[in-house]
Amino acid sequence: MSSDTLAKTSAAPDIPEQADSLRIVPQRRLGQWAAAVAILVLLGIAVTSVVRNKAFQWGVVGDYFTSDSVLRGLWLTLWLTAVVMVLGFALGTLLAAARLSGNPVLRSVSWGYVWLFRSIPILVQLLLWFNIGALYPELLGVKTVNLFTPIAVAIIGLTLHEAAYAAEVVRGGILSVDRGQIEAAQALGLSRWRRWWRIVLPQAMRSIVPPAGNMLIGTLKGTSIISVIAVQDLLFSVQLVYHRTYQVIPLLMVATLWYTVVTSVLGLGQYYVEKHYARGSERTR
Repeated sequence: MSSDTLAKTSAAPDIPEQADSLRIVPQRRLGQWAAAVAILVLLGIAVTSVVRNKAFQWGVVGDYFTSDSVLRGLWLTLWLTAVVMVLGFALGTLLAAARLSGNPVLRSVSWGYVWLFRSIPILVQLLLWFNIGALYPELLGVKTVNLFTPIAVAIIGLTLHEAAYAAEVVRGGILSVDRGQIEAAQALGLSRWRRWWRIVLPQAMRSIVPPAGNMLIGTLKGTSIISVIAVQDLLFSVQLVYHRTYQVIPLLMVATLWYTVVTSVLGLGQYYVEKHYARGSERTR
């Protein structure tokens, strides 16, 4: 063995000792810090301009924020959102089950429903239901004018619209569950109901909850569109006030702040629901 080879061999054990003595220096990200500072400065300027702008009339906003008419409109918005989400997901679950069934007729009908109601804008759907009396003056001996009140039109139109999206959310959640899980449950002799309730649904909820929470918040804000058919929700309530007082901006800010508060609470609830169904799948230290 040559002297050079012996020198390299004898020096090799010293390399780990030298590596241990090195100090790790984090990479300097000056560009990111500069961008962060610039964003904070712009955000501060924007917030300051909103707070100090007298055109917002924050005193008027405070006066109407908890007024009776606004709170009644807020309650209707919350109640309508809850009803539409429950009915929409109930119908959407049935559509998803039909889409996943082995019956070609059920699959085709479910696909056609989703295609149709996702194709028509929600405003057009509401206006069609609102004017259903022009097509069918009577249904089962009852005049449609008495049957399809503005509230009924809002519930029917929004529910049918949301069901189309809920069907895809539920179907995607079910498809996200590995087929081996169902086969393992079958091997254990679990009934079909117990397989779905104990095996499929808890795992599918991890994929269903995030888009479902997004749909809930979207439905809450989407209810503002029913003001076009004179349903006195939150937006229509503030519109009635500013049509009388001509204080458009502060009343719109009242609606904006209430929508922000409610969506923030719903977002917080969504976080904890996601955390609940993510148990066992998260890696912790």
